Amino acid sequence: MKPIYHDTIVVGGGLAGLRAALELNRRNVKVALISKVYPLRSHSVAAQGGINAALGNHPRGYYDNWEKHAFDTVKGSDYLADQDAVIRMTKEALERVIELEHWGCPFDRNDEGKIAQRPFGGAGFPRTCYSTDKTGHALLHTLYEQIVKFRQIAERKELVLYNEWLVTKMVVEDGKCIGLIGLDIKSGNLSAFKTNAVIFATGGSGRIYGKTTNALINTGMGMAVPYWSGVPLKDMEFIQFHPTTLVGKNILITEGCRGEGGYLLNNKGERFLEKYKDSEKTMEVAPRDIISRNITKEIMEGGGYEDPADPTSRHVLLDLRHLGEDRIMSRLSGIREICMKFAGIDPVYEPIPVQPGQHYTMGGIDCNIESETQIKGLYVAGEAACVSVHGANRLGGNSLLETIVFGTVAGENAANYTQGTTYGSVPSPTGRRPPRCNNKDNILDDALKCENRKIESILNSNGNENPSNIREELNKLMEENVGIFRNAEALKSALNRIKQLQERYTSISLNYKERRTNLSLMWVLELKGSLDVAEAIIAGALAREESRGSQFRTDFTERNDEDFLKHTLAYFSDEGVRLDYKEVTLGRFEPKAREY
Repeated sequence: MKPIYHDTIVVGGGLAGLRAALELNRRNVKVALISKVYPLRSHSVAAQGGINAALGNHPRGYYDNWEKHAFDTVKGSDYLADQDAVIRMTKEALERVIELEHWGCPFDRNDEGKIAQRPFGGAGFPRTCYSTDKTGHALLHTLYEQIVKFRQIAERKELVLYNEWLVTKMVVEDGKCIGLIGLDIKSGNLSAFKTNAVIFATGGSGRIYGKTTNALINTGMGMAVPYWSGVPLKDMEFIQFHPTTLVGKNILITEGCRGEGGYLLNNKGERFLEKYKDSEKTMEVAPRDIISRNITKEIMEGGGYEDPADPTSRHVLLDLRHLGEDRIMSRLSGIREICMKFAGIDPVYEPIPVQPGQHYTMGGIDCNIESETQIKGLYVAGEAACVSVHGANRLGGNSLLETIVFGTVAGENAANYTQGTTYGSVPSPTGRRPPRCNNKDNILDDALKCENRKIESILNSNGNENPSNIREELNKLMEENVGIFRNAEALKSALNRIKQLQERYTSISLNYKERRTNLSLMWVLELKGSLDVAEAIIAGALAREESRGSQFRTDFTERNDEDFLKHTLAYFSDEGVRLDYKEVTLGRFEPKAREY
């Protein structure tokens, strides 16, 4: 079958992917967007609290600016963020947020009619713009409306959507990305896609863990596909645990609850954060890594609530009652709805049982400030990428900002590359590139045949391993050994167990053997990605013998700038992950001891 050709392909239908596709369309590049789910069901829709920009609209934010935003971001990252990337993000924040407002995003307003802003953890000023507690939902629908508009106004701005397709392989020749292999989930058929440039914007890897705020689709597969093709994963050991997830379901309870003035209480009714040095001043609006650790400490010291029959239920309380019904309904209505539907409580009258849970992957596919990777024609954006604006710990409100800023950057640079520029943004004298020549079709055809053989071998396997058991064991070992507190013994054990799970994966078998709408097949393909990405997380955590941001080693409790002020690079090989390092880009903010 002849490969399907598009000028540029965006993989992922969340905020970063949609913003990249829009930028490509605005620059007259014909683009295809491949998404595992319908774009409006992407995990971006679950973001609650807000998006950061130093607009200065809050009375306490009058003197805020991009430089203060950059400093807070670098400080919160424990100085592992690349400062040139952070400065670019914070400078462009204002333009991107105002652009979203002009596109119709329904931001909340203050008394002056300006975009309302509220405090978030680790920020010196209230700079988080929000749409009640459903900001991700508002942003995603706003961008999708623009996608619909662009699809209708002109043929030259062609934008094709491939909904419910899973990309299983990236095809690379001579260091250039020339196409993809994708699985149509409904039909079960594989197709080859030929293109000049690809943007991966596939989100995080939270479902490697059991307790996570992430959607089921966040398996890490989108990181694994470039990883298998030779692109390193960067800083994967830095996994953010959100302090407040709803006990039982681990649904996110937004940081906006604490930004609005909510209290965290132990089983004595005390605001226990004042007991700990690193949160005694900032209390509930300390950075997420600090609050997550202190909640865990409080529970371990007997200050939590617990069902003796269920040790996973250990929790503290988030109290919003003093905010009053009017404020909860106007600012946190979504949280109230979640609590009533999934926990049977009304936060107007009862405190919310919360516990830390995996929330965000600070690491991702290695790229530079232009969203370029080591492979020509391959760009990345959003949580799947690691442009290094978060370092060792992300501040709340910066993830949505990253998707919009670097989704735009990726789209702009992919457009330049597709329209005739060479890698590195040097103009080419030949102008716009023609479609790839026929010998590329042969390479894509070979890759397609290889993927078909792989799928047939899975469907025809008579192995004795149940993939669900492997996934459950993966979730459990990551929770127990690679959680908020880590040590060498636990990490070495986890690495050995991952290798055992990878070996067992070769003997999996499916009950349903047909291709059409075979979701079991899709999950099995993604399970391989989860296992390999988990290995990179564990290996990086074991090698980093220090505590920095979200990585807290009980056997190396101090930050060690002399040996570990550097990025971890994980390379895939059949023998196991190979680690390397590269320098952090410093600048105007010199690393110093963390101040609380």
